[in-house]
This record gives sequence, structure tokens and C-alpha cells, in this order.
Amino acid sequence: MAELATIARPYAEALFRVAQSGNLSTWSDLVSEMAQIAAHPDFQSLAGNPKLSDQQVADALLGLLKTPASAEAKNFVAMLAENGRLALLPEIGAQFHALKNVQEGAADAQITSAFALSDVQVGELVAVLEKKFGRKLNPSVTVDDSLIGGVRVVVGDEVLDTSVRAKLQQMHVALAA
Repeated sequence: MAELATIARPYAEALFRVAQSGNLSTWSDLVSEMAQIAAHPDFQSLAGNPKLSDQQVADALLGLLKTPASAEAKNFVAMLAENGRLALLPEIGAQFHALKNVQEGAADAQITSAFALSDVQVGELVAVLEKKFGRKLNPSVTVDDSLIGGVRVVVGDEVLDTSVRAKLQQMHVALAA
């Protein structure tokens, strides 16, 4: 069986082309919301129920959306349901988001901090990181107290680890060698 990413790619690209003719930010939010709903185990079991028609499953997904869906979005969901591809929505959402980032010259930044960061601190950190990485960053901040102190930033395949835990590991390796 082909990988989900391979199957999802044409759907994501087609949806992205439609979104480019409208408000890309609104579409991005809608696609993320649809992906989140489709990834939920309760929805997955509902979608796998053989007693429900494809249209009923599509209507259920559309009914769970907080944002009103456009006619194009409704057609897209109905088409995915008819083809048994609703399970692809999380992967379609990820690929759609990647296409949006490429167009905007941006990247997602996973920031892990030892302590909770205020909005001002996150803003200052992102400004410094944008200079370092040379592109606009979309930050996602989590807290992991096992870092002891500092931050760990992942942008694509690049990692910047200034945590105390990483420095202690480096010292351990140096002393053990």
C-alpha cells in the first residue's frame, strides 16, 4: 500500500491551489480544524461505521467545524468521504501547511522551554531566531522541565539546543572520552 503522504499529496496540492484564489489564512485555519477533527479517535470510529452513508459522515465532519465551510470546502470533504479518504485529512493538513510555509518563506519552529514563557519573551526569542534562521517563523511553544534551564528550538531539520540538560550531556561526553 502506498504511503499516506504519497496519497495525500495531490489532495493537498489541489486544495492549496483553490485556497490561493481566496484567503489563504482562512483556508489554513479551516484545513487545520478539519485535520484535527479527522484525527480524533471518536470521529474515526464514526467514519468507519458501515451503517452511515458517505454523505452522513461528511455532514458530521462539517457539523463539527467551528468555522463555516465554503462550498469548495464542503465539496472537498464530500469527495474525500465518497472515496474513503477522510483518514488522510491530517496528512493533507500537514502538507497544505508546508505548502503555505514555502509560499510565505516561513517555517514552523517548535520551541521547548524549561519554564513558561510570556508573550513578550516568546516575541523577543522569535525575533532573534528569525535573524538566525533567515526566515519568518511560526512558533509553537511547549514547556519541558527536564531541560532544567534554557530552550530547545527545532526548525525543520535544524536543532538549536541551549538547554542546561544538553550542556550537561556535552560535559559528560567530554569527561567520559
